[in-house]
Amino acid sequence: MNAVEIAAAVTSGRTSATAVVADCLARIDRLNPVLNAFTAVLADRAKARAAAMDAAGAKGPLAGVPFAVKNLIDVAGLPTLAGSKINRDHPPATADAPLVTRLEAAGAILVGALNMGEYAYDFTGENAHDGPSRNPHDTKRMSGGSSGGSGSAVGGELVPLALGSDTNGSIRVPSSFCGLFGLKPTYGRLTRAGSFPFVSSLDHLGPLTRSVADLAVSYDAMQGFDPADPACVDRPADPVSGLLDHGIGGLRIATADGYFRTGASAEALTALDAVAKALGASETVTIPQAERARSAAYIITTAEGAALHLDRLRTRPDDFDADVRDRLIAGTLMPAVAVVQAQKFRRRYQADVLRLFEHVDAILAPATPSVAPLIGQKTFVLDGKEMLLRPNIGIYTQPISFIGLPVVAVPVPTAAGLPIGVQIITAPWREDVALRIARALETNGVAVAPTAKLEG
Repeated sequence: MNAVEIAAAVTSGRTSATAVVADCLARIDRLNPVLNAFTAVLADRAKARAAAMDAAGAKGPLAGVPFAVKNLIDVAGLPTLAGSKINRDHPPATADAPLVTRLEAAGAILVGALNMGEYAYDFTGENAHDGPSRNPHDTKRMSGGSSGGSGSAVGGELVPLALGSDTNGSIRVPSSFCGLFGLKPTYGRLTRAGSFPFVSSLDHLGPLTRSVADLAVSYDAMQGFDPADPACVDRPADPVSGLLDHGIGGLRIATADGYFRTGASAEALTALDAVAKALGASETVTIPQAERARSAAYIITTAEGAALHLDRLRTRPDDFDADVRDRLIAGTLMPAVAVVQAQKFRRRYQADVLRLFEHVDAILAPATPSVAPLIGQKTFVLDGKEMLLRPNIGIYTQPISFIGLPVVAVPVPTAAGLPIGVQIITAPWREDVALRIARALETNGVAVAPTAKLEG
């Protein structure tokens, strides 16, 4: 069952939170050795919360729903690893992150922390310390990163809901590779307090699920101002669950052309065209200077990331994943003038893109240039050229998170038997529009979260 179905069954008495958690923990025990999604399982905590919920009378839109969080999100009693070796020396968190608290207030039950790319500087889901999280649809393939464990856990149905983070695409890439619905909300909408940062001016937190309704109900539960995060905007919550079935009549939907079709595989373009056709989106738009935006995003990412990790780079360089360390060291050498230019361009680019939404309500684009590559694969063919894989998986996600726009990634089946994602991009604070479009695609069977055939 998905999250909404579990909550309905628990609140109606057709099942208990205790039974749901027991089934969830048994599936984790059986399949996590296959997927390597979890770095910590909180069985005792989950059982105790389920028993207390059953005794008190389960209620809430997520009553009895198991969930897990990327291990850069604080969980009381666990060190916040952020996928690193160095953070294992840190003391355990003394309190849960606000988003964990908000989901639990809605009735959800935390069952563990999830594997991720080191310090979130990753698109593959491969971790040098904990091993790679694996794609549930082909365990020889990447789950995507850096929220790889989140993708593996939800794609493999170990949990119906997981939290990830997205700086340059780290919710949307695993959603694409693992066949999930993922939401990167507007920058500043959901609090990031209680999470280990990567690039503060780009970081977002958000959910990954197997249905649009689950995405919406979890997003609603997590909304709300939090002064503990200086980027969190003091704005009233905008619940979206009740709007999903309002349909897409009157919405102006266009497909991004130019940069967003260059280099994409046949599977990515076929999925994009299938979504556009199902929505009647015959118009195309050009997102101006998207390639330059990606370059500027890289400059800001590596500079801010390097500043954050400077002391660790000086004192414990050998304890980093070498790939992460070397890119952060490169960031320490970034000229200040390049960073300033990137930030100036960012403001102009944001204004140019926002003008597009005066004429359209949503823009469609690929989420990844290909289906999930093989674990350990170092290169792939992009626009007819062999390119390094790790830095180039996010070519279509980076120009969007760079300016904080909300995006829903939807999963589309391919002839190759593996899913791939399409982004639904909307204006700031219009998550409702993206989710309504995603719901329409889910209803007509174009966007489908496939069931993994796992043995363990």
